[in-house]
Amino acid sequence: MALSPHPAVALVALVALVALVAPPAWGWHREAPTATLTVTNGGQWGQWGHPEFCPPRSFASGFQLKVEPHKGFFGDDTALNGVRLLCGTAGEVTSSVGPRGVWSHPESCPTGQRLVAFRLRVEPPRGLWDDTAANAVAAICSGGSLLEGPGGPQGTWGNWSVPCPPGAGVCGLRTRLEPPQRGGDDTGLNDLELYCCG
Repeated sequence: MALSPHPAVALVALVALVALVAPPAWGWHREAPTATLTVTNGGQWGQWGHPEFCPPRSFASGFQLKVEPHKGFFGDDTALNGVRLLCGTAGEVTSSVGPRGVWSHPESCPTGQRLVAFRLRVEPPRGLWDDTAANAVAAICSGGSLLEGPGGPQGTWGNWSVPCPPGAGVCGLRTRLEPPQRGGDDTGLNDLELYCCG
């Protein structure tokens, strides 16, 4: 590439060359979501993880939950520890995930459908008693099917999120997770946001 005598022209040419050879970013871009789906009953503890997205032009057609089985009266239960979006045949994504529990069997929409709304089952704060925060996730597919993951037994279901805009579908997520408390009351996953693209 011949160098231009004008610095601004040379800079533009260099940026264009870098754009041509730079590898594409994995997943939808942060600017891609058309809506963020939230619920009002999420837990209050922990920090939000990084948003994670399905590969470009793919949507979540199902999910899995990482859940610690109920440990009984004397155990420190955490219930829900992770949510994994299944991006059709394009892979899977998670945000923050806690250390406890095992991944459930996949919950999947009928072929050709995508997730468009969700709700959480959450146990409110219990004071001196054992807290678990989020326990389970349910979702609605674009054709109207209902999916409910096998979560923990505590808490009550909150309201459904608003659905994705027409023609859009869930393409990413972000989770709020309380890290292990080292002898304190652990809760695991507290809250969830889903992102719509399309």
